Amino acid sequence: MDEQFPDSGPIMGGNTPEFSVSEISGAIRRTLEGTFGRIRVRGEITEFKRYPSGHLYFSLKDEGGKLSSVVWRGTVSRLGLKPENGLEVIATGKISAYGERSSYQMVIDRLEYAGEGALLARIERLRLRLAAEGLFDAGRKRALPFLPRVIGVVTSAQGAVLHDIRTTIARRFPLPVLVWPVPVQGEGAAERIAHAIAGFDAVDGRGSVPRPDVLIVARGGGSLEDLMAFNDEVVLRAVAACRIPLISAVGHETDTTLIDFVSDCRAPTPTAAAEMAVPVRMELEAGLTQREARLRSGLARSLQLARARLDRAAASLPDLPAVVEGARRRLDDRSYRLDLALPTHMRHLRASLRSASDRLPAPQMILALRRADLARVDTACQQAMTAYINRREATLGGQRVPPAVLVSQLRACASRLAGEGGRLASLSPQAVLERGYVLVTDRKGKPLSQAAQARRAAQVVLTFADGKVAARPLPSGEAAQQILDL
Repeated sequence: MDEQFPDSGPIMGGNTPEFSVSEISGAIRRTLEGTFGRIRVRGEITEFKRYPSGHLYFSLKDEGGKLSSVVWRGTVSRLGLKPENGLEVIATGKISAYGERSSYQMVIDRLEYAGEGALLARIERLRLRLAAEGLFDAGRKRALPFLPRVIGVVTSAQGAVLHDIRTTIARRFPLPVLVWPVPVQGEGAAERIAHAIAGFDAVDGRGSVPRPDVLIVARGGGSLEDLMAFNDEVVLRAVAACRIPLISAVGHETDTTLIDFVSDCRAPTPTAAAEMAVPVRMELEAGLTQREARLRSGLARSLQLARARLDRAAASLPDLPAVVEGARRRLDDRSYRLDLALPTHMRHLRASLRSASDRLPAPQMILALRRADLARVDTACQQAMTAYINRREATLGGQRVPPAVLVSQLRACASRLAGEGGRLASLSPQAVLERGYVLVTDRKGKPLSQAAQARRAAQVVLTFADGKVAARPLPSGEAAQQILDL
C-alpha cells in the first residue's frame, strides 16, 4: 500500500526529499495500522509488568523475535485470562507505533490460551506441585454432614446452575441457602471465587448471618479455557484452607478441574452436588416411620413375652388364699391343743411334786436323827475333852488343873469363837438375804446385777434366805414373772 507523503516544497541540495521527525513517525504509524489492521499473534508472555495506573505491559516472543505489547486498563477485565510470564497465548489486537521512542507495540484487547496442549501442561505442572504439598491427600478430606442446617453456594448469580441447586434442595429437603455470587470465568474470577470461599469460612455464626455447614462451588459446563478459574492456584489453596466441608461441581460429568482433587467431595453436576448435600426428606420420614413400626412391633413382642413369663410364674405359685386358710386352721388347732395341754401339764407337775413329797421322810424322824447325831457328837466331844485334860495333866507333871481354870479357858475360847462368828455372820450373804434381799444369778450361778442381763437370760435363779426358785424373765414392760420351783 502506497503512502502519499506531504508536499515538501522546493528540494534544496539535490533530489532527496526532506521530512520532519513527526512526519516520518506519523507516516510509519499510518503504514503499520493501515497494513496490518486487526491481527492475532501467538507467542509466550515475558517481561510482564502491572503498573499502578492499571495498564499491563509485557512482550510476546517466539524462537525468532519479540513483540512489545500493552493492555490498557479498561480492557483488562475483558481479556479472558490472567496473563503471567511463561504462558503461551494467542493475542488479538492491533499494531501501533510510538513515535516518541521510535518503537512499535501491539495493543491487545483479548488473550486466549494457545491450544489445549499448553493449558494441560500448565495444569499438570500445578497439579504435581500441589500433590507434592499434600493438598490432594485423602486423609485431609472431611466428611459431609448428614443433615446440614445452612448450605453455602459459590457460583454465578446468572444462569441455570443456581436455579438447579435451589430447586433440588427445595425438592429434597427445604433448607436455607446462602449464595455468594461471583464471576466464574474471565479476568479476576479466580480471586473472587477464592475470596468467597474464605468469606464463608470466616463467618462465625454469632451474628445475623449463619455459618454454613457445607459449601457448594459450582458452575456450568464450558471449554477448558472457560474452566481455568477453577484450576487457579489461589482458588485451590482457598479450598484447602476452608474448614467447612466443600463440594465441587464444576462443568459437566466429563469435565475435570483441579478443584475436584482439593475439595472434600466431587459432584459430576451442580444438581448432583445439591443431592449430595441434603438427603430426601420423604425418604427420611419413611425410614423413621418404618423404624417406629419396628420399634412398636418389637415392644409389643417383648411385652407379650414378659406377660407370658409372668403368667407361667403366677401359675407355678401356690394359691395364696388357700395357704393362708391352711395356716389359720393349723393355728386354731394348735391353740385348741395348747388350751387342753396346759391344765394336763399342770396336773402332771402337781402329781410329780406330790409323789416326790411322799418319798421324803417325816420332819420328826429327821429331827430325831439329828438329835441322835448331836448326842453322839456330844459324847465324842466329852471323851475328847477328857482325853485332852488327861494329856495336859501329863504334860504338867501330873498336876491337876482346877476345873475353874478350865472353865475359864473354855469360856474365853467360846467368847472368841462367838466374836469371830458374829463378824462372819455380819459379812455373810445369808444375813443380807434374811433381811429380805434376793440374789439373782443365771443357771450357771453367775450373779446378774442389771435388769438388761436378766432379760437376756433364758432362765434366772432367785436365792432367798430359805431356798432358791427358778424364774423366766417376761418381756420389758410387764410387771410379773412366771416363777418355777427348782
